[in-house]
Amino acid sequence: MKCIINAKIIVEDEILEGKTLFFDNKIIRIDEKSNEDVCEVIDAKNNYVSAGFIDIHIHGSGGVDVMDATPEALKTLSTTLLKTGTTSFLATTMTMSSQEIDDALQNIQEHKKNVTGAHVLGVHLEGPFINIKKHGAQNKAYVQMVNFQLIEAYMDEVKMITLAPEVEGSEAFIKKIKAEYPHVILSSGHTDATYEETIESFTWGISHVTHLFNAMSSYHHRKPGVVGAVFDSEDITCDIIADLVHTHPSTLELAHKLKGDKLMLITDAMRAGCMKCGNYDLGGRKVEVFEGKAILEDGTLAGSVLKMNEAMKNMCKHTSMSLQEVVGAVTKIPAQKLGVKKGILQKGYDADIVIFDKNFSIISTIISGEVKYKCLDF
Repeated sequence: MKCIINAKIIVEDEILEGKTLFFDNKIIRIDEKSNEDVCEVIDAKNNYVSAGFIDIHIHGSGGVDVMDATPEALKTLSTTLLKTGTTSFLATTMTMSSQEIDDALQNIQEHKKNVTGAHVLGVHLEGPFINIKKHGAQNKAYVQMVNFQLIEAYMDEVKMITLAPEVEGSEAFIKKIKAEYPHVILSSGHTDATYEETIESFTWGISHVTHLFNAMSSYHHRKPGVVGAVFDSEDITCDIIADLVHTHPSTLELAHKLKGDKLMLITDAMRAGCMKCGNYDLGGRKVEVFEGKAILEDGTLAGSVLKMNEAMKNMCKHTSMSLQEVVGAVTKIPAQKLGVKKGILQKGYDADIVIFDKNFSIISTIISGEVKYKCLDF
């Protein structure tokens, strides 16, 4: 058994001080100091301790991308994310050729358990079943109609699918996935659906919306679009890129006020995440990274270079969200949506733990009870 002492422990709606967190590969309890034998005592030095962060939408970081389709890329991404406090993620694919998507899915299927850093919880299939009018940084040359055969062999790995519900064939596809694969989160994204079409798609099985405000029909006082439908639907969850590039602080506050505990933070990071500015690629397209932006040659935003701890800092600074609410948006809420026993510092939950300071700098990242990252100054 191990323990963390001298910590500000974030649990649900409160921050506990003067308590000790006991764990092995699972959380054991939060209690007063005891005389029990422990094999390792970690002194948090009055910093914050929370459950590990979960990113349900990330393409790459550390110079690699999920679409590289190599075991080395998965390992590098998994290890790189430790310094951002991310302990679990969905490896997110791109709209590319069917063969490239198949290669990426097969790579994840075969090698996700071999990573040594953040857990690969499965696949987030972003495209290719999207609306070509809202392709964003996705390569429109590879946009296709829904095709279950493309992903049939990998449905145990697929945990989330972003698609446009208004395109031909989507209704039947959504209903099939909802009925036969209830573990899969069906999300509306890269969509030009109207308000009415979006509301109807929620009855088919869509329960989430991908990167709110971006690559979707916008809110207009006569045509509320996807955004309006999300705001009017209590049970629909959504995620947002809080990098102050994709979203203005005012929209972050609006999302918080209207969605509350249905809002998650994501990075949507590409291979330039945690790297220097320069030239990179996303889905085979050239990307220039500068001043915190990732831009295609035509000026389109190409994912982000956001780190999860930076997203949290932005939300605390620019919205009325409390620290506990911000932590919940990257721990408890995505864990519950995915149906995994993570995201809460509670008995029996996985001991994925992060220690961070008041500026959201990551001090230590613990995976299944093992310290996998530690800041050199700590």
